[in-house]
Amino acid sequence: MMTQATTSKLHDMKLFGMAHGFENQLENPQSGKLSFEERFGLLVDQEHTYRDNRRLQRLLKAAKLRETACVEDIDYRAERGLDRAEIASLALCNWIKQGHNLIVTGPTGSGKTWMACALAAQACRLGMTVSFQRLPLLLEDLAVSHGDGSFRKRLSQLAKVDLLILDDFGLAALNAIGRNDMLEIIESRSGAMATLITSQLPVDRWHDYLSGGNPTVADAILDRLVSGSQRLEIKGESMRKKRKRAAA
Repeated sequence: MMTQATTSKLHDMKLFGMAHGFENQLENPQSGKLSFEERFGLLVDQEHTYRDNRRLQRLLKAAKLRETACVEDIDYRAERGLDRAEIASLALCNWIKQGHNLIVTGPTGSGKTWMACALAAQACRLGMTVSFQRLPLLLEDLAVSHGDGSFRKRLSQLAKVDLLILDDFGLAALNAIGRNDMLEIIESRSGAMATLITSQLPVDRWHDYLSGGNPTVADAILDRLVSGSQRLEIKGESMRKKRKRAAA
């Protein structure tokens, strides 16, 4: 009766990991051989693990990553041009903590989005907030937000996350509103929060893409986005084609 009351109180205090561990100890005869300190230590460890897992699931849900990916599954075949030491360094996420940007470029299907999601998942593991955005859709949403008065609120949300992923940069044409909105996004995060860009366009073609008759805005975006950023170029043929051939 007393053990049932203890379990109930643990649930009331939202110590669900500890409650589950306590129930396991009651069911396991071997637990009786452990000292009080050992048993209590196991309960604390289980509560800590439970909370870490809940936090990770919450961060991943909020991030809305396009791919389920992790750094442990990165394909390092020679033709992709990936360096293990460089990826290991990026996986430490110090660039995110320091508010630096990362630019991931490569041909269609080379795995840019997957790589971005793997690094983002690693950031979530370390307790950082992430937001994955396909840039063409984001700019469409922001254009609508100008009309309903929610633009500043939306911009504030984007500015607060530790890592913002802008996927498919350069895929859709930019109009004047889109260029200005992108400048606002980058300006709100510049020097404080990290932004990860994926693009099929080589960086040396970004100015032409951004200018659209307004080189001043293009200069401003590039200065904040590219200056001091880290770059990762993925080479090789489409990973999608490889997977299709392997499945055939």
